[in-house]
Amino acid sequence: MKPDPRAHPEFSVCDPACGTGGFLVAAYEWFNGLVKGAMDRDLAKRVRRATYFGQELVARPRRLALMNLFLHNIEPSIPLGDTIYDPPGPRRFDVILTNPPFGTRGANQAPVRDDFTVATSNKQLNFLQHVLTVLRPGGRAAVVLPDNCLFADQAGDVFRILCEDCDLHTVLRLPRGTFTPYSQGVKANVVFFTKGAPTETVWVYDARTNVPGITKKDRPLAAAHFADFEKCYGKDPNGRAKRRPEDSEQDRWRAFEIGEVRGREFKLDSFKWLKEESLEDADDLPEPAELATDAIAELEGAVKELNAVLTLLENGYNGANSRRPIP
Repeated sequence: MKPDPRAHPEFSVCDPACGTGGFLVAAYEWFNGLVKGAMDRDLAKRVRRATYFGQELVARPRRLALMNLFLHNIEPSIPLGDTIYDPPGPRRFDVILTNPPFGTRGANQAPVRDDFTVATSNKQLNFLQHVLTVLRPGGRAAVVLPDNCLFADQAGDVFRILCEDCDLHTVLRLPRGTFTPYSQGVKANVVFFTKGAPTETVWVYDARTNVPGITKKDRPLAAAHFADFEKCYGKDPNGRAKRRPEDSEQDRWRAFEIGEVRGREFKLDSFKWLKEESLEDADDLPEPAELATDAIAELEGAVKELNAVLTLLENGYNGANSRRPIP
């Protein structure tokens, strides 16, 4: 993502769901390593006090984020508040790096915001709409999203708008267990986009299929898991480097034109081409938490279908004996 504050005098980096500030610290450490700590007085002052921004819902993680960045000689702006239910301020950002909280806890009603085109109670989709609002034209974002967000109700509507307003140039399917031990079993992705031009081609990198799941001790997450992806992504943070499917030796890198994306109703989870090999080795079986997560997703889908049946019955439909058409 190359969050380089030297790009222009008002350059800013934001994480609207910053937790303890990990992404903001990583953005600063990347830049500090790039310049090897050598900054003139004006740049050093701006980097310290006017470059890194965040927001956090819970007081304790916010305090930890402030301390974390202070220990890196950074004085960030991290207000305490609800990112998706509170109206956004006037500031817009050049780079947004964020991992919105997974799950449905607290997502019981759609936020009332004029800038949200799609009304939904899905937290991750609302975070995505928030990013669309606060990203500066020409700015770029990388957002971590769970699989179920890619095929959830109204996901297609949100991604259609995103593809119209932004260049959604890259989707990275993360290895199983990436967030072990914090969110075991969650399958997740990173979507990369630049605001200001519509999407023409979406490149998808599959770092999950036939890759042994991440574990805390035996198979910890390492930079090597993403070395091939970084090579395929290219040096341009906006995804405009020359790209070829053959850049990946294991056929993990493919391009899909916007017409095909539109034909699949912008459901990004449908772009899969590698076949999962037989998991005969017990060591390669999914973690119990992953199996439980998949089972919960299946059960939630079944409950949704049953609720639809109940709605039909409440509207007077009683099966074969009814002459009324199904609404």
